[in-house]
Amino acid sequence: MAATIAKIIVCDGDETGQELLNESLRVMTGELLGVTLQFEHFDLSLERRRSTKNEVVREAAAAMVETGLGLKAATITPPEMGGVGSPNRLLREGIGGSVIVRTGRRIPGVSPVVATNKPIIVIRMAVGDAYGADEGREGAPGSFNEIAWRTERIDRSVCRFVSEYSFKAAAQVHGIVYGGPKWTVSPTYEGMLKEEMDAAAARYPDVTYRPTLIDASYAGLLTDVHEQTLVIPALNRDGDCLSDLVLAMFGSIAGAESVLMALDENLHPKVAMAEAPHGTAPTLQGKNVANPMAMLLAQAALLDQAALHLDDPSFQVAGERLRTATLEGAADGVRTFDLGGEATTSGVVDDVIARLKS
Repeated sequence: MAATIAKIIVCDGDETGQELLNESLRVMTGELLGVTLQFEHFDLSLERRRSTKNEVVREAAAAMVETGLGLKAATITPPEMGGVGSPNRLLREGIGGSVIVRTGRRIPGVSPVVATNKPIIVIRMAVGDAYGADEGREGAPGSFNEIAWRTERIDRSVCRFVSEYSFKAAAQVHGIVYGGPKWTVSPTYEGMLKEEMDAAAARYPDVTYRPTLIDASYAGLLTDVHEQTLVIPALNRDGDCLSDLVLAMFGSIAGAESVLMALDENLHPKVAMAEAPHGTAPTLQGKNVANPMAMLLAQAALLDQAALHLDDPSFQVAGERLRTATLEGAADGVRTFDLGGEATTSGVVDDVIARLKS
């Protein structure tokens, strides 16, 4: 019987983000993982996005819809008004993404900033809210009376996906659904997510539900000792900020993966794109010192998704082997400077390769 082939759309990026992708892809071979992988690359560097007026981003999204699997390097989002903007937003819209899952977990050998050993899973909206909102300015530029405005929106369907997936995830890990938006200040806008959280809670009566305003959630993450895994549903902007905090709590924003998913009506992923949630780190470019852990774990998560997409458990085995090799290396002290070690980027990847071979 012919081997199952997982075709992965690879979105190349910028600066250190691309360097980490290049290094981490060295582990994604059939020899090391025991599965057959095929890659198709799209250049999402800032220069290419500008020259194509973002057409290359749309092409990458269309290819991902076809294959169901994507892997993305960190990219630059330029700050200028009227520019090419964020490729992440275009990719999310292009694949119909609704949910982003980011999991902060204990990194072996690294003491977390706060007294918690349980994972914290942030389930955030993938589209809408502050991202892609209409915005503008009125009045004389630079004058005291100049104003800036922004018109945001969220869809109930996305609120429902985020809420339902949060409770489903909490049921699977025996966790608590915690947090939420600032529904007291914005009962019409942010209250829509709270309404869907409450409705999902009624459908999952065995899951502990502790709705908490977003500002109190931040405080609770830093001051409370949580004895169960927390699953936090969030608006797009809140979830973006919250997930960076959560990852840093466990040692480094470069220590965990992010997975964007487009879901069907049964909450099964139709398209999954994994990435490292950190930025392009221009000050580290060319120094071979950046942490590749997030990209390695993103690849492991994508292999898990390939197992579901292709109905082939061998990809899940491969993902678990890659995840284990990455975390065991950290436990044995093969860590970059951000995690208190002295290993280089390539040294960490070399160690993972050696562990996979053995």
